[in-house]
Amino acid sequence: MELFKEKAEIVDALEMRRMITRLAHEIVERNKGTSELVLVGIRRRGVPLARRIQDRIREFEQAEVPLGMLDITLYRDDLKTISTQPVVGSTEIPFEIDDKVVVLVDDVLYTGRTVRAAMDEIVDFGRPRAIHLAVLIDRGHRELPIRADYVGKNVPTSRREIVAVRVEEIDGRDGVAIGEGPE
Repeated sequence: MELFKEKAEIVDALEMRRMITRLAHEIVERNKGTSELVLVGIRRRGVPLARRIQDRIREFEQAEVPLGMLDITLYRDDLKTISTQPVVGSTEIPFEIDDKVVVLVDDVLYTGRTVRAAMDEIVDFGRPRAIHLAVLIDRGHRELPIRADYVGKNVPTSRREIVAVRVEEIDGRDGVAIGEGPE
């Protein structure tokens, strides 16, 4: 059974690179530098996006922003409905987050439930001064009062539509497509 029928590519590789560069600049500008910043990518596609933001910041600020990875599987509020044997990846936060500005990075913001789970997990590691959210795509349809601080592109969608972010590191190419889900 086909899970995704692509209608159109809405972001190509070049536009995606520009969006990531703009996100990196906005993060640094809003925080007046990098001294208190840490980046945390939400597995799966948030991790390579966070790495790319880290690379851009290194290029134009000559500063190394710490990077962590978060697997929110066990923090999901729908864990019982997705699988009886969930596959849990690793969470790696190899730095202190107390009094830091944690920038969570994810590919698509939809209902807000993934971000809520990520925030729950982050506070298990310490007490950040602030948690910001950077997403490549904000598609709307929030179920929780969560909004992104940094958005690559707003894409109005219907609930039936699917937004698929593709990254070279996982999918073999960069881009964002929109399509229809199963009936």
